[in-house]
Amino acid sequence: MQTDGGFCAPTASRKRKFPLDDLNQDLLERVLSWLPTSVFFRLTSVCKRWKSIADSATFQLACSQIPSRDPWFFMVDPHLNQWVVFDSAERNWKTLNHPPLLQLNPHINSIPVAAHDGLICFRNSSGHYIVCNPVTGSTRQLPPLDKPPQNQSLHAIAMNSFSTSHHSYKLVLVYGELSSLTFRIYNSSVNLWEEEIRLSRKAENPENSFQSDPDDDDETVYFLSITGNVVATNMQRSPSKQYSSVITRKDGGEEIVYFLSSSGTVVSCNLTSKLFYEYPKLLPALSEYSIDIVESEGELLVVVLSEFLETASLRVWKFDEDTRAWRQIAAMPPAMSHEFYGKKVDINCAAAGHQILICINSGELCRYILCDLVANEWIELPQCIKEGEAKEFMSAFSFEPRIEASV
Repeated sequence: MQTDGGFCAPTASRKRKFPLDDLNQDLLERVLSWLPTSVFFRLTSVCKRWKSIADSATFQLACSQIPSRDPWFFMVDPHLNQWVVFDSAERNWKTLNHPPLLQLNPHINSIPVAAHDGLICFRNSSGHYIVCNPVTGSTRQLPPLDKPPQNQSLHAIAMNSFSTSHHSYKLVLVYGELSSLTFRIYNSSVNLWEEEIRLSRKAENPENSFQSDPDDDDETVYFLSITGNVVATNMQRSPSKQYSSVITRKDGGEEIVYFLSSSGTVVSCNLTSKLFYEYPKLLPALSEYSIDIVESEGELLVVVLSEFLETASLRVWKFDEDTRAWRQIAAMPPAMSHEFYGKKVDINCAAAGHQILICINSGELCRYILCDLVANEWIELPQCIKEGEAKEFMSAFSFEPRIEASV
């Protein structure tokens, strides 16, 4: 119980008051650093001393020593005219202020393309990148690429921290044709883009090979669905997930970027060995499905919504390196997924730890499902009501609300 700015602790004979204001600065900062971020900002209105702590270097150092924060999900609406997050700890929606740098030119079609720890990266129509801490509003516009890729497809944009320091981050771009991929890294510690590096296609043993013909990777096949509609196998992704990709770091230090090709296959790019290859397709080419990839607890997972035998299923898959095959690890209850049958839905996903937020959209419905892989729970989130209307979101990016995250 909190009274008069202090916390009361019961004893055998009486309640003894421990005013927080009696703590020295160092101890007070350590205590406040353990508060959830949203609670801390509410408490900064208590007094000037508490409000000044947010800008204290020692307080930010104390915050950086907290192992993890309950994730927030940055929601992407079609117009990007309002910043809304879902707080997974308080299970509610919050509105954030736009940083000034992103207000100068109303978005210039700026869209979020990657997130890591407490930061989100935006890309505008000119190909420039802006990294932002959505909690504090601090931003940095990255230097332009000195040699921007000319007439080459950009496949993946991923963020990660450097293994030697969590105070700096890297932004990884993967581009080129699937027969000849290249990647480039931005290093925040020196504020420079490193030289581009070519990736080679990984050679597989004939009995284990599952790669498709590189000449056929981008071909589009059209077929009639069971409902009589013409369907294309070439995926059309929502703008915010056009560069959908994840990055993992293995125990040995290997960094791997995964992205979806235009035909729906998962492509693995090992930045350490400088090799890439394609995973086998989950479903036959002539199948109706929507697919996305996420990183959960350091592992690649694939989320697929498909239709079969007049019903829809939403499943989570993991690739088994021993059997060289996909293995299902979770499935939405059929009573929930059947609602999506025939609705032509698109799924876009974001993961944090063992939770996956799935945005399910079509012209007929809009749903947000939070999947807990450990408890095998599938919970539909409440609608986000702003100014009397329910907002609709296309996708989401997960991040930890960290005050100390530096751009």
